[in-house]
Amino acid sequence: MFTRIFGKPKQETNALATLDKLNETLEMLEKKEKVLLKKAAGEIEKAKEFTKAKNKRAAIQCLKRKRLYEQQIEQLGNFQLRIHDQMIMLEGAKATTETVDALRTGAAAMKAMQKAVNIDDVDKTMDEINEQTENMKLIQEALSTPIGAAADFDEDELEAELEELEGAELEEQLLQPATTFPAAPIRVPAGRQPANKVEDEDDELAELQREMAL
Repeated sequence: MFTRIFGKPKQETNALATLDKLNETLEMLEKKEKVLLKKAAGEIEKAKEFTKAKNKRAAIQCLKRKRLYEQQIEQLGNFQLRIHDQMIMLEGAKATTETVDALRTGAAAMKAMQKAVNIDDVDKTMDEINEQTENMKLIQEALSTPIGAAADFDEDELEAELEELEGAELEEQLLQPATTFPAAPIRVPAGRQPANKVEDEDDELAELQREMAL
């Protein structure tokens, strides 16, 4: 009902569109200011020419028009100053609004993330991970346990058998004959010469056998 009577509510003015409009207005005022400055300068030149021609009345009219132009120029300057002030305020408000919107969006995202992941969910997830890790350890231990005939072997018996083998090997090494060294040369007492070469060899052989028997 109120909509039919008063019409649709006005939509919120877009900040960028407003800034563009203000820029256009500012450019228009600057152009008018340049035109008025040119006209004021022209009136001064006319006043000089009328002064030279001794036409005082016409020169005064030129100066009056110059002052009117200057008043308009001053008014246009005030308009430009107001527009600059409005643009600065609008740009500041736009920056503030964008900052608030960004902060609001960040807060909403953070809130949504906290709802998606709370401390209870984290604790539950960690418990599940620990449980799965423990189950995996049990599975690996079960897979590494010997099965079949290998499971019947007694580790103590195997170690005892290994000790017997090591003892037998040591005993075999001890029973091996010692390495023989070359016999020392037989010294013949001074002044005793063998009867012949054969007797010397017999004596050396007999002496060697006695040493081996010892």
